[in-house]
Amino acid sequence: MATANQEQQSQLRQLAELILAVAGESVTVMKRSAPERALKLKRQDEWGIYLEFLKVMFNLTDRLSALYLPVKDQPQFMDSLEDAVTLQLKNVLEPAFGSGADQMEIMLTVGAAVSESRQTYERFRFLATEDSPVKDEMLKAFGGRVADAMGIAENSQVSSAATLCASAVIPAIKAILAGDLPPAATVGTEVPVATHTPSASPLPTATPGPQGPTGSEIKLVSVISTVDGEEVETRWGLHPRFRQDLPPEDMQQIAKLMNRVAKILGERYASVAFSDEWTSWHKAGHA
Repeated sequence: MATANQEQQSQLRQLAELILAVAGESVTVMKRSAPERALKLKRQDEWGIYLEFLKVMFNLTDRLSALYLPVKDQPQFMDSLEDAVTLQLKNVLEPAFGSGADQMEIMLTVGAAVSESRQTYERFRFLATEDSPVKDEMLKAFGGRVADAMGIAENSQVSSAATLCASAVIPAIKAILAGDLPPAATVGTEVPVATHTPSASPLPTATPGPQGPTGSEIKLVSVISTVDGEEVETRWGLHPRFRQDLPPEDMQQIAKLMNRVAKILGERYASVAFSDEWTSWHKAGHA
């Protein structure tokens, strides 16, 4: 990124924020598309889904950047984008793991995602700005990979939702590359939140969420509870930009308060989730 000019540095930062934001939001969309399966997903499963969205967005950005950058500059730009995403991801995860977060591991993870993206999608020849059968074929293949990552292969609802999310981000990527303001929200959902299990470590495990201007409303604090078998997990998290703006002492105070909130809400959710009333309601088909 050191070789990028000031304009490109701004574009790289915006693209990295957009990619992480949409990937995080898209995980929530996928879980809503298959609510019964979502209850059985582990954090590792959600991370796998998240990486699938990173892969397809790297590929789409690669295709679109070729339309706006000189041929000789485009490879370096994409390498710099890989660095920018790594840095943004480290910033998101650092509050959970502390300043000792392993940047090398994050770098290897993002690098592997980029490499697999090329191996998986470069065989499809199409112009990202135009509709075509080949583009549809590529997005269908991507949707299938997301369904596989969720453990429900060939689920048409999940596949269609994944395809829609990937298609929706194209105008925003184009706008950033063209130097315009990105369009309004590309994926209209609540954001995934940082995770916290009250009985576990007091430090939340971060799940990347929106960092850029993806809509007119921004969720600064979010809490969610999920049930897996007889285990209830309650998660909380802060918008990354909000977290970055807070002094360390304020962040510690918020973490203390949110841990208490997560414990109270988690216990309340557990009492409802395992009640007879919840069982009959859930069996009625409500997620």
